Amino acid sequence: MIEYWHNPRCSKSRAGLALLEENGAQVAVRKYLEDAPSADELRTVLSKLEVEPIDMMRTGEKRFKELGLTKTSAPDDLIAAMAGNPILIERPLAIAGGKAAIGRPPENLLALL
Repeated sequence: MIEYWHNPRCSKSRAGLALLEENGAQVAVRKYLEDAPSADELRTVLSKLEVEPIDMMRTGEKRFKELGLTKTSAPDDLIAAMAGNPILIERPLAIAGGKAAIGRPPENLLALL
């Protein structure tokens, strides 16, 4: 089962979900903007992605600047910002077992199959 953090308004998120389903994946969709992940969940996903918090963020979002964040902000500050403002989380994001992938491009998600 793949947990899929999905924003249905995003074309890349819709494309990633379709790609997984076309390849036979069982997907549990989480609309992360409505069901925001906690800071602990974000830390777990970051460890599975093996990236820094900034690499999982949408730095071009208006909210990123409004919060006074920068690409050099402390990791804990970035994680707290994502937990409190899930619009800042890069999408789509998929998690399966001990691995995770950011679907930019959507084909990155195929590594979880």
